[in-house]
Amino acid sequence: MQDYKSIFLEYLSDAIMDYGSSNEPENLYHPIEYILKLGGKRIRPILTLMSCDLFGGDIHEALPAASTIEMFHNFTLIHDDIMDNADLRRGSQTVHSKWNENIGILSGDALMILSYKMLEIYDGEMLKKIFSIFNQTALQICEGQQYDIDFETRIDVTLEEYLKMIGYKTAVLLACSLQMGAIISKTNQINLDQIYNFGFNLGIAFQLQDDYLDAFGSENFGKKLGGDILENKKTFLYIKTINLASSIDRKELLKLYQEKKISEDKIVKVTSLFIKYDIPDLLLHEIEKYTLKAFENIDKLSISKSKKDQFIQFGKSLMLRKK
Repeated sequence: MQDYKSIFLEYLSDAIMDYGSSNEPENLYHPIEYILKLGGKRIRPILTLMSCDLFGGDIHEALPAASTIEMFHNFTLIHDDIMDNADLRRGSQTVHSKWNENIGILSGDALMILSYKMLEIYDGEMLKKIFSIFNQTALQICEGQQYDIDFETRIDVTLEEYLKMIGYKTAVLLACSLQMGAIISKTNQINLDQIYNFGFNLGIAFQLQDDYLDAFGSENFGKKLGGDILENKKTFLYIKTINLASSIDRKELLKLYQEKKISEDKIVKVTSLFIKYDIPDLLLHEIEKYTLKAFENIDKLSISKSKKDQFIQFGKSLMLRKK
């Protein structure tokens, strides 16, 4: 797995040089260089290379597509941080707090355009397939973000609506990353469909695990424990508690989620309500359910067992993370 990451980072470094501090205007390109160098797990581009490789393709041919995925992901982070008024990203200043909101918006837009530009190397039917899944994914991510914004002012968000939102906002990009690598490998349609489904189900499990870790994990990378609670996010934990709580506890939770102030006491009260109704255990069960669904998709791939096992091991490693 580390080999994929090393190969990608070397390629990305060259791309950053092309669109980094040597370009003008500096206030457009410096923020792009800055966020691409902030680090992160690089899960999505690794999945693109891994998918291409395990379906018998040349990973070097998948490097531009992997860069597209990473650049687009970071574009969404710049804009998300502006919308969330976030000061920190991966333990460092967000782009808009380091420069300003206007620069953040424009640099984010430029990064999105550069992500599409990386795909110019492909042509013919391959380019058509890549553009089709990438454009679908980009639009769904915007839809997911809007659902997330809409949910902030609603108290009646259903679990079905929440799962749709995280599916669009998070899972589709993991699924797209895998399918783009598979497209470049020129594998068959069954594999294209099943590897997409694997990424989608794993992406749902990944986001649900984020929900769990935000409330019951540990502080890391400048992200405060209980951040979703302080931001009144309607996560799985909140929705299931609202559904299962007594009328008194339900009123208490609704009252707490109307508060705008930052309060450690609020985090303690909310998590206590979650625990009272065994919601953390229900969430862990849901994470396991989607992880197993993802592994069922791997079973349907027409590749060797050893290659299937590599996808499964990656999925397990992702779900064992503690941050």
